Amino acid sequence: MNETLKTLKERRSIRQYRKEQVSQEDLNLILEAGTYAPSGMGRQSAIMVVAQEPELVQKLSRLNARFTGDPDGDPFYGAPTVVVVLADSDVNTHIEDGSLVMGNLMNAAYSLGVNSCWIHRAREMFETPEGRELLKEWGIEGNYVGIGNCILGYYDGEYPEPKPRKEDFVIRV
Repeated sequence: MNETLKTLKERRSIRQYRKEQVSQEDLNLILEAGTYAPSGMGRQSAIMVVAQEPELVQKLSRLNARFTGDPDGDPFYGAPTVVVVLADSDVNTHIEDGSLVMGNLMNAAYSLGVNSCWIHRAREMFETPEGRELLKEWGIEGNYVGIGNCILGYYDGEYPEPKPRKEDFVIRV
C-alpha cells in the first residue's frame, strides 16, 4: 500500500503518553511538514508555537483545562510536547489554514513513529487575559486566534483499533 495512504489510515488520536521527549530531529521534520500545509491563496496565515519545557506545557494544560468539565485534569494526557497552532483572523481562511497545519503535523508525526492528538479549546485559551499575555510574551502581535493544540509524544499503552467507517460517508452524484 502507498505509504501516505497507509499513514492516513493507521494514525490514531492518542491519549496516554510516556514522559520521553520527542527527538529534535523528528520534531523539526514534523514542524517542517506543518509549514507545507495548504493555505488559502498561499497566505500561510497560521503560525506554530512549540512548548517542550515541562512548566510551560503544564501551564498550557491548566489553561486548557479551564474549558473542560474537569479543571484539575490534564487535557494534554501527559504529552511532553505541545505545538500550539494559531492563525491570523484577518485572513478569511484562517480556520481552514490552521486546521490543515494541524492535519499535516499529526500525519507527519505518525509517519515518524511519534503519536499525537488534536486538543481543542485553543481559541478559548488565547481569548483569556492569561492567554493574551502569553502571546505578548512570545512576541506574537496582531489578531491571532487559537486553532488547536497538537500534543506529541510516544504512546504508553496498546495502540487503538480504528472505528469502523460509516457506510454513507461518500455520496456519489
